[in-house]
Amino acid sequence: MSKDIEIYGRGVLPPHLDNRLSAEFTLHRDPGQMPSTDWLAQLGPRITGLANASFTPLGADLMDCLPNLRIISTLGVGYDNIDVAAARARGILVTHTPDVLNADVANYALLLLLAASRDLIQQENYARSGRWAREGRAALTSTLEGATLGIVGPGRIGRTLAKKLEIFGGPILYHGRHAQPDVPYEYCPDLVAMARRCDALILLLPGGAGTDRIIDAQVIEALGPNGILVNVARGSVLDETALIRALETGRLGRAALDVFENEPNIPAALCNNDRVTLTPHAASATVETRRAMFDLTADNLRAYFADGAALTPVPECRDMV
Repeated sequence: MSKDIEIYGRGVLPPHLDNRLSAEFTLHRDPGQMPSTDWLAQLGPRITGLANASFTPLGADLMDCLPNLRIISTLGVGYDNIDVAAARARGILVTHTPDVLNADVANYALLLLLAASRDLIQQENYARSGRWAREGRAALTSTLEGATLGIVGPGRIGRTLAKKLEIFGGPILYHGRHAQPDVPYEYCPDLVAMARRCDALILLLPGGAGTDRIIDAQVIEALGPNGILVNVARGSVLDETALIRALETGRLGRAALDVFENEPNIPAALCNNDRVTLTPHAASATVETRRAMFDLTADNLRAYFADGAALTPVPECRDMV
């Protein structure tokens, strides 16, 4: 690839991605969340591609400072932090990294579900602290065998997870914007009614204005005092305040959360609740999956500048390749 092509690496690029981009293009690394006026004046017109490894919103203001930008290749399957409409209006293609993380994210959702149902963290602490020796056996937990399990967001990852959930032998329900004829599980158009039927609800839907706090107090309380809520989607899809209130008042049984409203900050009320399992936005964080995501981010840029046909445009931009 030609070094004449200048790329802006926005955010802290992982070393593997940084090495690939710097070997194939002229790479300008991020000087900060919003580049300075001097930086933009000097480099802005020369930049034609952007590798986005930042969770900071990317809107029209920055795009307007990069007048020759042609492609934004974002690291991750979610792209709710990018103003895709503004990009399209400027003829900028947006790509992401779907599919390569399906299995590991689904596995992680299953891990969190099992951990919550069997109180894994509390059981481990009980054994490690010596309480088992002092106090006898720990309290009983709950099985997932035969449980009714609900998925909110039947996309690629949701479908992968659903197949794995079949091992428990119970009904699998799903909620999305519409029924999908190729999904062999029961579609539930009413999210609250579905939650009321479920023993556990797993969130795998995309973030963005259309799903902001879609999991509200009504949904949470419908899941009930024995229910489990698992979120490996986006922190924005869940009303965190309503979740905390439901946990504290016993109207929700347990929660297992990998994502949060204000990452990396987690409310003390969640950290201090022993019925909550917490992880640091790590569902796709295996060496193998992250490397595949880094490569796809770079491959989208390489393919676009080779022949204009990026590999994985976001759905809103598929007609642009």
